Amino acid sequence: MRQPRQESYEQAPMYVAVMTYLGFGIVTLFGYFRDFLRAVGVEKRNIAQEREEQKDFVPLYQDFENFYTRNLYMRVRDNWNRPVCSLPGPVFDLMERVSDDYNWTFRLTGRTIHNAINMGSYNYLGFAENNADFLKTVAAKTQQYGVGVCSTRQELGTLSIHEELEQLVASFLKVESSMTFGMGFAVNSMNIPAIVGKGGLILSDELNHTSLILGARLSGATIRVFKHNNMHSLEKMLKEAVCSGQPRTHRPWKKILIMVEGIYSMEGSVVRLPEIIALKKKYKAYLYLDEAHSIGAVGPSGRGVTELFNVNPSDVDVMMGTFTKSFGAAGGYIAGKKDLVDYLRGHSHSAVYAAAMSPPVAEQIIRAMKCIMGSDGSTEGIRRVRQLAENTRYFRARLKEMGFIIYGNDDSPVVPILLYMPGKVVAFAREMLERKIGVVVVGFPATPITEARARFCLSASHSRAMLNQVLRHMNEVGDNLCLKFSRLKYSSCPDLCDETDFDSGSLYDP
Repeated sequence: MRQPRQESYEQAPMYVAVMTYLGFGIVTLFGYFRDFLRAVGVEKRNIAQEREEQKDFVPLYQDFENFYTRNLYMRVRDNWNRPVCSLPGPVFDLMERVSDDYNWTFRLTGRTIHNAINMGSYNYLGFAENNADFLKTVAAKTQQYGVGVCSTRQELGTLSIHEELEQLVASFLKVESSMTFGMGFAVNSMNIPAIVGKGGLILSDELNHTSLILGARLSGATIRVFKHNNMHSLEKMLKEAVCSGQPRTHRPWKKILIMVEGIYSMEGSVVRLPEIIALKKKYKAYLYLDEAHSIGAVGPSGRGVTELFNVNPSDVDVMMGTFTKSFGAAGGYIAGKKDLVDYLRGHSHSAVYAAAMSPPVAEQIIRAMKCIMGSDGSTEGIRRVRQLAENTRYFRARLKEMGFIIYGNDDSPVVPILLYMPGKVVAFAREMLERKIGVVVVGFPATPITEARARFCLSASHSRAMLNQVLRHMNEVGDNLCLKFSRLKYSSCPDLCDETDFDSGSLYDP
């Protein structure tokens, strides 16, 4: 069984945390002062509020709850929701916009920022492309089927192309059967309630995606959260669940479901799959694996974390993934044993009520998946998988050498760079755009208040020249904004050996 690469979670110096809290404190004080100015009529109110004549009704709008939005987020809103006017390839075009009222509204200037390097899209294998030669089959299917299906899968919405796609997904994942859906978010939120319900127990990683959290809440099952990738925390909960059973009655749980992700999109960490499978078998639980960011992006042939760790896919009870990232399309899938998939065909809300996947989208997935598998007669797919792995290791290693604190696994194409202070987050995003580099920055409440970050997503379509250009600008911006917080020293020499070539203990051993 393959040992995972090292994961890095270096802590920042104490002064960084102090300055971060101080920065939020100052902005919060100014926010209260501006709210006072709005209350006395000195400053104009630009946000919704309850009307005076409705003061005796139950409030529809909680003014205080939007304190963060109107006083903190609005000051920096120009860094998000930027309009893009090209495909999300290695470079893209942005529509320039300005604000005349401190980011409450925007207007387009008519200018376009051309050929900005795209470091934010989930285009891991570069299949979000407009090459006419690659898209001939997609165009042919559009002419054959049209764009919309106008029906659910249970009624008149199951086409031959859907059945072909599901057989291909099952073959790619090396499982018995699969089912596809038109929306990735709904795969989790609408299928988890069909798998587990009242009387069941869900053990969820604390950093799971919102779609998993929503699905768990809608299921009616009891939810308990274990620490991120912490096997001691998970085993403690499993042991307690088996020994104590349900609260008050102490009856055994009807079902215990462990929910994890393959790659965590905000941390860049990889699930400790072999250990979780061992715990699942030991305590007779079920495992739900969300491979939205890992399928296609990791593993020698792009088959996700099961291939990365060389574990049997049948050891994962429910395999979920999306087509929105590595495959450059839309939708998602559930895969596993045939009995599970057949059950979901009749009980999944997505299958019963949602419109079926668009045929051109299905063909795009088939095209990309066949390319990865090599069944199209080319080696382009495996070349892209290897190129992504090479780009990931190169980019992560260079950032560490420069002195940035980055999170996550060395195999993960999601690369979070810790910026910490709110002012630095804003300055970093604006400065990078000035240098024609598009980045995604994330802060509180999406992250802990002291761990604001920029999240880079590597792609196989990024050339070495593009990465070097980004790294050169990163080095300059890091020096100008004092973002190099790391106190560790990294060698500039690449790894000269593969960790699978010799016997060693687990990297996770204390």
